[in-house]
Amino acid sequence: MPSLSFPGARSAAEVEKKVRIKTNQGDIVIQVDATAGPLAASNFVYLIEQGFYNGTIFHRVIPDFMIQGGDPTGTGRGGPGYQFDNDPVGELPTKSITIQGTTIESPVYEKGIVAMANAGPDTNGSQFFIMVGDYPLPPNYSVFGRVIEGQDVADKISAIQRTPDDRPVSEVKMLSLTIEE
Repeated sequence: MPSLSFPGARSAAEVEKKVRIKTNQGDIVIQVDATAGPLAASNFVYLIEQGFYNGTIFHRVIPDFMIQGGDPTGTGRGGPGYQFDNDPVGELPTKSITIQGTTIESPVYEKGIVAMANAGPDTNGSQFFIMVGDYPLPPNYSVFGRVIEGQDVADKISAIQRTPDDRPVSEVKMLSLTIEE
């Protein structure tokens, strides 16, 4: 793989694409949204164009929360060799949700949202997550898309048997990511 570098914010026309994630569990189609997260959307499309995600795994799965992938090492600690700033997160919808028997009113990342995973402010790289439930998170994760087909596949992946550290027991591989316009 060639040396990678953060592409910066590209025009909406360049990045507002449909992306098909072909997995060994089925396909998930995402609509990339440059308005929600211009830096994250540009980075995601750039990495797809480089073939970066092909063959990577979903290394973290939590039912009713999210599935996470995009780490070339499969450990949850890898990335593309660079980091970039967070995009501001717009207003999140407030919902009444129940977690572990307690109901709260909270802003949530909604089921189907696609956002950058990070290790703190401005540490985005290649890892991303797909929400499989409405879940309260601080607005620290740049939103850059939404699932438009295959949410059932993401839900199925989240329900795969996992280890105590939320790693799937059976490998869930992203065979290819392709831009479909």
